[in-house]
Amino acid sequence: MVHELAAFERAPEECQLTAPQLDAALFGVRPAVFGHVAVDATGEPIGIALWFLNFSTWAGVHGIYLEDLYVRPAARGGGAGRALLAELARLCVERGYERLDWSVLHWNPARDFYGAIGAVPMEEWVPYRLAGAPLRRLAKLAELADQGDLADQGAGAPGGEDLLESSRGDGFR
Repeated sequence: MVHELAAFERAPEECQLTAPQLDAALFGVRPAVFGHVAVDATGEPIGIALWFLNFSTWAGVHGIYLEDLYVRPAARGGGAGRALLAELARLCVERGYERLDWSVLHWNPARDFYGAIGAVPMEEWVPYRLAGAPLRRLAKLAELADQGDLADQGAGAPGGEDLLESSRGDGFR
């Protein structure tokens, strides 16, 4: 259904997800994505919600970021989208998460539905994305910092000293 969503969002060529990738993300050793499936009376899948945890540094608690919500066209208006969102809201409340976030395209008619259930657009926030060559260029700065060459690249790290620290314990400082 993720590919159906991409087609609905007028970008089918951008969806490169494979079944093995989704399987690994959902069911691997350390799942990074979680999902719910809405089914009709015959057990046929009619909708999906794929989500992951985020964290609010201001509230000090996790939340859910809904990456994809999709209901097949023939099933729209039948309550599947509301049921999927209600399940995620239940998880938030049960786990002490304070919010459920998602993004939606400006032209998506579901925005009216989202408003009707009490969701509000975060118009003061502008989403940013770093991908492709710019992502790789920025990643190169971390490699240079590891080598002590960051200052030589004009990145503002005096003397190449370590500027990054983390509690991940995976070699990232």
